[in-house]
Amino acid sequence: MKVCIAEKPSVAKEIADIVGAKTRHDGYYEGNGYQVTWTFGHLCTLKEPHEYAPQWKSWSLWSLPMIPQRFGIKLIQDKGIEKQFGIIETLMSKAEAVINCGDAGQEGELIQRWVMQKAGCKCPVYRLWISSLTEESIREGFENLKKQEDFNTLYEAGLSRAIGDWLLGMNATRLYTLKYGQNKQVLSIGRVQTPTLALIVNRQLEIDNFVSQPYWELKTIYRETVFSVTKGRFQTVEEGESFLQEVLGIPFEVTDVSKKQGKEAPPRLFDLTSLQVECNKKFAFSAEDTLKLIQSLYEKKVTTYPRVDTTFLSDDIYPKVPGILQAVAFNSIYEPLITPLQKGKLPKPKKVFDNSKVTDHHAIIPTNVRPNNLTDNERKVYDLVARRFIAVFYPDCKIATTTVLGKVNNVEFKTTGKQVIEPGWRTVFEKDKDPEKENEEEKVLPDFIKGESGPHEPSLTEKWTQPPKLYTEATLLRAMETAGKLVDDDELRDALKENGIGRPSTRAAIIETLFKRNYIRKERKNLIPTSTGIELIQTIQDELLKSAELTGIWENKLRKIERSEYNARNFLDELKIMVTQIVNHVRNDSANRSITIQDTEKIETNKAKKTDTKKKSKNANSVKKEIKNQRLESEINEIICPICKQGKILKGKSAYGCSNWKNGCTFRINFSDCPPDISTEELQKVVEKYNTERNEE
Repeated sequence: MKVCIAEKPSVAKEIADIVGAKTRHDGYYEGNGYQVTWTFGHLCTLKEPHEYAPQWKSWSLWSLPMIPQRFGIKLIQDKGIEKQFGIIETLMSKAEAVINCGDAGQEGELIQRWVMQKAGCKCPVYRLWISSLTEESIREGFENLKKQEDFNTLYEAGLSRAIGDWLLGMNATRLYTLKYGQNKQVLSIGRVQTPTLALIVNRQLEIDNFVSQPYWELKTIYRETVFSVTKGRFQTVEEGESFLQEVLGIPFEVTDVSKKQGKEAPPRLFDLTSLQVECNKKFAFSAEDTLKLIQSLYEKKVTTYPRVDTTFLSDDIYPKVPGILQAVAFNSIYEPLITPLQKGKLPKPKKVFDNSKVTDHHAIIPTNVRPNNLTDNERKVYDLVARRFIAVFYPDCKIATTTVLGKVNNVEFKTTGKQVIEPGWRTVFEKDKDPEKENEEEKVLPDFIKGESGPHEPSLTEKWTQPPKLYTEATLLRAMETAGKLVDDDELRDALKENGIGRPSTRAAIIETLFKRNYIRKERKNLIPTSTGIELIQTIQDELLKSAELTGIWENKLRKIERSEYNARNFLDELKIMVTQIVNHVRNDSANRSITIQDTEKIETNKAKKTDTKKKSKNANSVKKEIKNQRLESEINEIICPICKQGKILKGKSAYGCSNWKNGCTFRINFSDCPPDISTEELQKVVEKYNTERNEE
């Protein structure tokens, strides 16, 4: 019997129907030589610290760094998960072969491999690797099953990422919580979330510290057309006034008129990040909302695999394009746009079809399944995907750019205008036209003739420099994609993707985590750091923890592990060194720093966020309890105070003291001089040394 294991029940049902496993059992389908079962996403996770070493159960600065010699996995404690895993384990124990039908990506590979490892799978394993859930795609996938070994480096990259996140997250979170958290809240630190927070905080600080400066612009109106002085801005009003005086009362003369024909290529197909950016701009959808919507469209078989970071298609998709367009044209909205494409041979543009730009998956496109029963928001997302797909087969938009130069008494002026000659692909987006933007883009100039002249109306206007804009989710996603670099050019952005922070599939969750931790909040579309978020970033001194560029280098190494260009062991060894250095730096920090913890319940307004806040409070309370148990023990032993000779030594929040302190005893040893978790014997020696030194004085 062949056992197929999918990542969720709905996908298992699709696969079961196609392979002929028609009989439903508890936790799996069976028939035609197949048993098809499923996970619910992650069934397994890395073990908790105390499961490697009992002393790591308590939160203590002096137990850090926690670096297990060997990492292990465990089943997540949940009755439903335990029951389903038991079914999977039984099926695999009797299987002649297992077919891994998990999500075709790094995370999907990790989820399924852990389950197979935990179940002790011994039989041969094959991989179903598909880019859509259509019947055609699934059948093709089963006809071309791949060896599990072909995806070992993908698994190694996923495992390295999980272990790396554990090492940094567990150690840094405990480290900063204990050192700076005031016993009030867990200060969550993460390999990706912290540099992402730093981007938002640094932008806010740039704005807060921005000093607006005045400047002056000289413009003139000639034949109802605005011309700007080519010199640019004037830094002083005196300089601007001197130029204004030069042009007053003197005719304007046209010195040159040039027209240049140009083309604009269609916008690229969507990868996940560009889709999230577009949805945030057009519909104010959060990155998480967009991911859920496109995932739903994928599961409804009407779009392809969404967690992708390429905007290209492989050559093997080209023969399928007519069928896809025909399915899309079923909707009357798109039919008039697709009909012209069906009259001749479809073009195959290199900017769309390029095997060298496609690895595991291609760009997000519609499938040959007609879109039915979509929600309003799903329809909006599908519309974006469909129009982009249609547009890439349209001709370029032809434009004409006119540049007119002029002068007044040797002061030079310039204006430009752009006119759309043939709309080409713009026809597909007619409904999206913004009248204001259209006027900005298409400014048709009067017919100017070189040498003509006439009266004009010059003016000098005072303006002020503007601070950088706050991040929105759209601009933050782009910044994460390019490790904080401001890039508009598509090709340059592609080059920087290798060093982006996070993965397309995880960036939305990272942003949501920052909201849940109360590190950021939203005002309209803008992302604002809270005082907790700002102080956390300002407290972190290690650039390795908060630099988007440095984190991007780590992400690049994970991608190289996938391609067998970098060793996973080296990656983890480097991370272990980094974690150890960070722990040592923070533990030895003698500055008296603390981080303001805000009352999140007053800030959160909707029910969902309040639920998150309660969970967070519960987690914070459990940590507070552990910290309190460590730091606020009562009488720790029978050591007599070396000063008053009457009281006994107590351990307080930040130092050892005397139980007789109310009566004026001044004995105190700070934890910086004597760790809070040393043994009784060691503490006795410290006290004796204290007494000896005091007597010598």
